[in-house]
Amino acid sequence: MSKLPDNIPRPRVFSAEEEAQKRHFYERMSPRRRKFVDRIGYDAWDPFEAPKEPMDIRVDSTKRTIQQLVREFLNTADPALREGEYARGAMESALGIVGREEKFRGIFDFCLWYNELLQKENAPK
Repeated sequence: MSKLPDNIPRPRVFSAEEEAQKRHFYERMSPRRRKFVDRIGYDAWDPFEAPKEPMDIRVDSTKRTIQQLVREFLNTADPALREGEYARGAMESALGIVGREEKFRGIFDFCLWYNELLQKENAPK
């Protein structure tokens, strides 16, 4: 059996009782809902999965919510930039960073690196 990469979630192992409940849930589903389960794979489907934490409750390591982070950031920004694409970019970045998405970690690390490069070469920002 091949080893799955670390970033791919592994299916949970169910007890015999949970497996019986899972089968019961699946058999009582509508055909439309079953189609969804079949698409993700019966083995990967977890009917007992805990609901995701609401976005407004998620906090970062400073214990601030996404909204608090964005609001604090935009308060430091040029007032002309506090709306539109700039604000949407800040919100998207906060969602990605607080959600620990790799894409945003790469963006963050690149921005830090690029800022250091500009400072080292005395280039205008």
